[in-house]
Amino acid sequence: QFTTRVVSCRAAELRPEGGGEPVRGFQVVLEDTILFPEGGGQPDDRGLIGDVPVLRVTRRGPEAVHFVPSALEPGAEVLLSLDWERRFDHMQQHSGQHLISAIAEQMFGFKTTSWELGRQRSVIELDTPSVTAEQVEALEKSVNEKIRNRVPVTVRELAADDPEIETVRSRGLPDDHVGPVRVVDIKGIDSNLCCGTHVSHLSDLQVIKLLGVEKGKKNKTNLVFLAGNRVLKSIEQSHSTEKALTSLLKNGPGEHIEAVKRLQSSVKLLQKNNLNLLRDIAVLIARDFKSKPAPKQLFVLHRKEGDSEFMNIIANEIGTEETLLFLTVGDEKEAGLFLLAGPVEAVENLGPRVAELLGGKGAGKRGRFQGKAAKMSRRGEVQALLQEFISQQNPGA
Repeated sequence: QFTTRVVSCRAAELRPEGGGEPVRGFQVVLEDTILFPEGGGQPDDRGLIGDVPVLRVTRRGPEAVHFVPSALEPGAEVLLSLDWERRFDHMQQHSGQHLISAIAEQMFGFKTTSWELGRQRSVIELDTPSVTAEQVEALEKSVNEKIRNRVPVTVRELAADDPEIETVRSRGLPDDHVGPVRVVDIKGIDSNLCCGTHVSHLSDLQVIKLLGVEKGKKNKTNLVFLAGNRVLKSIEQSHSTEKALTSLLKNGPGEHIEAVKRLQSSVKLLQKNNLNLLRDIAVLIARDFKSKPAPKQLFVLHRKEGDSEFMNIIANEIGTEETLLFLTVGDEKEAGLFLLAGPVEAVENLGPRVAELLGGKGAGKRGRFQGKAAKMSRRGEVQALLQEFISQQNPGA
């Protein structure tokens, strides 16, 4: 916590990170702050000004701008409270990134070109087209050795024209930077220009887990990692998943993979058998319709189980030169698939209207119009439309 004063407060809008409508609120500048504004690859802090939540902190030149939902009185003394759990998580990830980047460059000459502290995992962009599994393993082993050695992490400030800055690892300063330059030192390992928040000792990182690499931008590789409490949370999630799978599969964790492979094989076989049965049913339905002496101008069928191939087999078997077919598959109360087949001119005329009635979309050619339907319950309205069309075409029928 920290006591300070409100310097200014003005109305503003905040666009949510996940998109959506802007949030109305106020931008507040304080005499000083303990909330870190986003920058240097690190997200901003959260907290309270009095009892007013801080929804975002950004940097405007030398000032930190706090976005809050309620107005604050300029000149008022306020108590600033920091969301420590979020801060400490960011400290662990950021110091972890410094350590990984430094060791990766020392061991393999891989320079860091950028990094991102994500909500679930963090990513370091390395200036190399590839990193081997062996290199990842060696890097992880080395950084965790440094953590166990309790190496101190310190912060110092240098004048902007201090020649020592040339010896410090850096990706450059912002164009609007003013005042002294902040250097974060990991004793005997790294010196880095940095505005972010960090732990006091590498032992505060607890542990680092490198999750592997992903292909990055041109000739770059993304190294994915977790540090500190995120490793513990990841293990907890994995253990919960393992327990659930053990219960479902009725075997131990070491047998899960083979059990899933067997299930996949069984499902493939069942799907193949089911498809063959559906094809046989489609042929029988079509033959049954054709064998009846009644007029064959309209054929309507709904079946919960089925797919596009099932409907097309029926259309092929019945023939669409004289008969108008309206076929649907899926749950009657939910979404499904439909097929309208018949004389080309009739289908071209009726297809879009059928799709509209069913609340869906479709496309057609050569006497077939098929697509997805959102309102299967309106099939009766479609059938009435088709019967009316046939009656108009054949007044004496």
